Amino acid sequence: MKQIVGSTLSEGEGGALRTNFTSDLPPAYYAEMYRHDGLTGGHVIMLGAGNEAAATESLAAWPGGLQLGGGITAANAGAWLDRGAAAVIVTSYVFRDGQIFEERLRELVEAVGRERLVIDLSCRKRDGRYYVVTDRWQKFTGVEITPPSLAYFAEFCGEFLIHAADVEGKCAGVAADLVADLAEWTPIPTTYAGGVRDLDDLRLVRDLGRNRLDVTVGSALDIFGGTTITYREAVSFCAGE
Repeated sequence: MKQIVGSTLSEGEGGALRTNFTSDLPPAYYAEMYRHDGLTGGHVIMLGAGNEAAATESLAAWPGGLQLGGGITAANAGAWLDRGAAAVIVTSYVFRDGQIFEERLRELVEAVGRERLVIDLSCRKRDGRYYVVTDRWQKFTGVEITPPSLAYFAEFCGEFLIHAADVEGKCAGVAADLVADLAEWTPIPTTYAGGVRDLDDLRLVRDLGRNRLDVTVGSALDIFGGTTITYREAVSFCAGE
């Protein structure tokens, strides 16, 4: 299990992946922890090949409590639901040459149903606007995060997962402008991820997000090597909300 700096995630010899933390504990350990605390909607992401066994063990540890992404297609999505995923997460699979591949969206909905599909619209900023990025967050698509684009994708899924990839894993603060826009624009449940460093950032997402957004916390947590927020503090904060 790793915590990475999202903007460095790439493939090939030219890649310079930065990892904040690598755990000696299996992913299933964390799944059991989330189950104990009743935390639903956590994400298990298979970054590359060879992670299927660990993902399967995690889903078995918290059946129906975790979402799973990484290499999801219309052909295998149903099998991951059968293994215990609450929903499957897709991103690059539903784009081709930087544009929306609607046929695949429809195939996924037919395979698993709209409500069990999460579309990852993780994005990076270019020329002052946020564009969806694919292929390990390295390739810009032509799809901008806007009210019409969110409304379009909402026809095919029950939830959005949106990482601000430029700040992901840096524990240097959230993308406040994106948080505010998502709160105003999203028509369905949406989870924001990226940059959370402490309880003040959780409060910021709550306030700017007008209590409309969920949020993920990773590298800042003590259980993932962080020093600015404890897992127990984060759980208590969410329980209080």
